[in-house]
Amino acid sequence: MLVTITWRRVLLVAVLVFVAGMAIAWSGVIHVGASTGHWAVTDWFLHWSMRNTVRTYAALTVEEPAADAGGLVSAAGHYAGSCAVCHGAPGERPSPVMQAAAPPAPDLAVTAATYTDAELFWIIKHGVKFTGMPAWPARERDDEIRRMAAFVRRLPEMSAAEYRELAYGPKGRLAGGRPRSFEEALDDCERCHANHGRGQPEIPILAGQKPLYLLESLNDFASGRRDGAVMTAAAARVSAAMRAALVEHYAARPGLDEVPVVAPQAQDAEPPTAAATAAAVVAHGIPELDLPACVRCHSPGKRPRYPILAGQKAEYLALRLRAWRSGEAVEASQPDEPMPMIARRIPEHLIEPLARYFAARR
Repeated sequence: MLVTITWRRVLLVAVLVFVAGMAIAWSGVIHVGASTGHWAVTDWFLHWSMRNTVRTYAALTVEEPAADAGGLVSAAGHYAGSCAVCHGAPGERPSPVMQAAAPPAPDLAVTAATYTDAELFWIIKHGVKFTGMPAWPARERDDEIRRMAAFVRRLPEMSAAEYRELAYGPKGRLAGGRPRSFEEALDDCERCHANHGRGQPEIPILAGQKPLYLLESLNDFASGRRDGAVMTAAAARVSAAMRAALVEHYAARPGLDEVPVVAPQAQDAEPPTAAATAAAVVAHGIPELDLPACVRCHSPGKRPRYPILAGQKAEYLALRLRAWRSGEAVEASQPDEPMPMIARRIPEHLIEPLARYFAARR
């Protein structure tokens, strides 16, 4: 006897399947414990779907270059403190506790080579549902994500000694634990802000910076009001009293100094060099672009909430200006923070000269 298929019968079957599924879920008989693992077909399907999703979205949404090998020290420290417990690292096994998850986190020294840079970028930025892989805490900071993608790309070929040098710093202390003393907290900072606050090329100089600017920046990172996954994790590990002590330490170090104002060249002189043009912008701005003079805010004796730029690293300054222009840099100390608007008024061809000009001032 043939049963005629009608829309009413199809709808009835769908309703019955839904009700049966809800009844089974309500009964609690479905075992959701990680101890049972996944069925082989479920494990295959989830990984297959994940790979397809990553491939598609990486191709459609990630801009190249997706990796930046210029900041491996900060990426390595963050990896050691936040990622290695699940994924392991060269010379270090992952935590047995985290490997009991369903599914366990993959060994990146093996699997990283199976993804493109764009795919690594997408996974690091967005995480993976139904696993323990979180999204990047500061998703506006593509610069941090690019550095982490480059670090993960290096893992398969990195020796244990190379990893420890990058991730643990000169004192050999693992980032990630809560410092018990000022000395431990300082060691944690010096891993990146090395040489008494002078830092790596892509990391800003802290020595001699304005104390209020440093303190508000640390507090904003610790509370999550300022975007930056690396610094948020580092600042949140340190108590408020210890943050104040660190600020006092770094602000008192010999470092940044005031910008000497250089007058622009006369109109009948030779065409101004890039350095002279940058000096004129620092001293007087560009009135026709409604760009204010840099020295109005960024001098030691003015506006304690704004940083000193003289003597700061050119690489860092150029990176920050371009981050302001693109929207990647987010500040919270000032509700009406003007830097995104100001940075967009700076012509692109002046960013590098301005950065070099400030870096050369002492």
